[in-house]
Amino acid sequence: MYRLKSSRYLLVIICLAAVLALGCGACKKAETGPQPPVAEKIKKEFQEFGKIRVDNYYWLKERENPKVIDYLKAENEYLQAVLKPTEALQGKLYQEIVGRIKQTDMSVPYRDNGYYYYTRFEEGKEYPVYCRKKGSLDAPEEVMLNGNEMAEGQPFFSLLGLEVSPDNTLLAYAVDTVSRRLYGQRFKNLASGEVLSDEIPNTLGMAAWANDNKTVFYALKDTATLRPYRVMRHVLGTPAAQDQEVFVESDETFNTAVFKSKSKKYLIIASDSTLSTEYRILAADQPDGQFRIVQPRERDLEYHVEHFRDKLYIRTNYQAKNFRLMEAPLDKTAKENWVELIPHRDDVLLEGFEIFSDTLVVEERKSGLTQIRTIGWQDKAEHSLDFGEATYAASIGVNPEFDTDWLRYNYSSLTTPNSTYDYNLKTREKKLLKQQEVLGGFSPGNYQAERLYATASDGVKIPISLVYRKGLEKNGNNPLLEYGYGSYGANEDPYFDSSILSLLDRGFIYALVHIRGGSEMGRAWYEDGKLLKKKNTFTDFIGCAEFLIAEKFTRPEKLFAAGASAGGLLMGAVVNMRPDLYKGVIAGVPYVDVITTMLDPSIPLTAQEYDEWGNPNTKEYYDYMLSYSPYDNVEAKAYPAMLVTTGLHDSQVQYWEPAKWVAKLRSLKTDKNRLLLHTNMDAGHGGQSGRFRRYRETALEFAFMLDLVGITE
Repeated sequence: MYRLKSSRYLLVIICLAAVLALGCGACKKAETGPQPPVAEKIKKEFQEFGKIRVDNYYWLKERENPKVIDYLKAENEYLQAVLKPTEALQGKLYQEIVGRIKQTDMSVPYRDNGYYYYTRFEEGKEYPVYCRKKGSLDAPEEVMLNGNEMAEGQPFFSLLGLEVSPDNTLLAYAVDTVSRRLYGQRFKNLASGEVLSDEIPNTLGMAAWANDNKTVFYALKDTATLRPYRVMRHVLGTPAAQDQEVFVESDETFNTAVFKSKSKKYLIIASDSTLSTEYRILAADQPDGQFRIVQPRERDLEYHVEHFRDKLYIRTNYQAKNFRLMEAPLDKTAKENWVELIPHRDDVLLEGFEIFSDTLVVEERKSGLTQIRTIGWQDKAEHSLDFGEATYAASIGVNPEFDTDWLRYNYSSLTTPNSTYDYNLKTREKKLLKQQEVLGGFSPGNYQAERLYATASDGVKIPISLVYRKGLEKNGNNPLLEYGYGSYGANEDPYFDSSILSLLDRGFIYALVHIRGGSEMGRAWYEDGKLLKKKNTFTDFIGCAEFLIAEKFTRPEKLFAAGASAGGLLMGAVVNMRPDLYKGVIAGVPYVDVITTMLDPSIPLTAQEYDEWGNPNTKEYYDYMLSYSPYDNVEAKAYPAMLVTTGLHDSQVQYWEPAKWVAKLRSLKTDKNRLLLHTNMDAGHGGQSGRFRRYRETALEFAFMLDLVGITE
């Protein structure tokens, strides 16, 4: 689309139509340009702990109310009108981004139970084709599922949880075409190509096969809260209504799932909350048996299990804030029988492990960076892999077999495309199997990455991973995008993202800030950014912005901030606290109505997240959460330009939170900066599905920023 040189009277007609449809006030004169829809105010009062909160936009949660849909559509139309001058730029950005992607491509195959499995993409197609070959990569290809054929005619499509039966003849898989993450479980005969009549709705999307090749276990979700809470046993060929319940997670703060051990000998049910876990196991060749508890749940006790030979291996925080590794005999799995293999260390977070017949491999984090360390079972000899860059992302890859000397791992950095390696655990030989091919003339040597440290308001050093095009002058005139998350202990690692090149090549700096609330610097880093310390996340982000300005990477007139989901909460808190620091902010699917959401256990995630945010039914937490809740703290003052995105079917942060936030900002803010809301009417929390379509939204966000700093090409 290109800018229309139409009469300004057309804008009046569009504006009046939108306003009248919503029962809103009159438009301003057309000479001022496109006018935003003004959401109707319908007063609703909440009273908690003697305080009265007024929510004038609570009505926007009425998903089936046509007036709500009309409002969201009017906001989309307003966004399109405001950003119409950027349509050519959006198109150019989109073509650049997808032009770097190799369209005909294939993943690195991995071997499992006699077959090599891989996915491949076809020219111009949005979804992968899932394939395998028997015994050798030279064998004929077997197409298990073609995502493109399955997605035909669907505005949204997600395929999840492909699991092959032990005898290699049957495939379990799950499909979501709404984006609410309620998956329909299906099964396919891989020999005949027949899709079986068995269909189970509203599942988590993961299934685990028993060793009889006919019994599968899966988790059902509550369709209101979207919490997976029941584990069921299904026998192929029988109606889902006859499935047997094997476990019910009655604690609403816990989720549950079922999967199979790497050894293929045990079925495992995991129940987890923010601070506690509990596992149950059952021999996979006894599907009619009873699951038994590994270690009963305890408050603040987390553990994760894997089976190898005659033992369970357990990563746990039991008397170990940063976790340690234990082992226990299969017949005595309670924690009093755990024997330590890798001790707790104050400066190293144990994040995961992989077991091989001769070697134990552990994934650890030290000084904010991932380390992969190997330890011989017999000789205890150990060494760590050398990655050779100052800031990077590394992880253990897909390793389904025990009896091999080759470790599969993944590596990338802000300047190194995503790479898959095989590493020989005995000879230390390293093989690069595949590196993401970035088209369009990309050369890593054109870019510079740095790892710097800002000082937070309480003196704590906050890591920052930076990347920019070489030759850039640190004169304060560079546009810069600061990105952060800082919740759930999730790490924001500096992975390669080819779409960011479209900003870097136009003079932008990209800064990934590793703020508290994640686990980059260990478990304490997470604990210092949650509950009654949540504001550390926000002040860390602000401190990083101030550092980047002081070091002359940028200045407020050219500084942008972005975050999504809980990172959208970060954006909302930061613009309330320091709106003067930023030229523009992008808040993706933002969690911004903290108090109202966390007081409503009927909507997804609320009860499960009391240990992350606090329970506002307790006054101490209520007062603290209310003090930073972005929606509740909107004031009559100037805010930076803002682009807010959501999805009508979002399963994590309901669409009405960002919609209400934008409506309230519009009614109170004193500036004339852009405030735009984009609602994807076909998608949910993860945005648009498909390999290429999702980049339309990326191009929109980039164009929003570029236009604000006068970059038009």
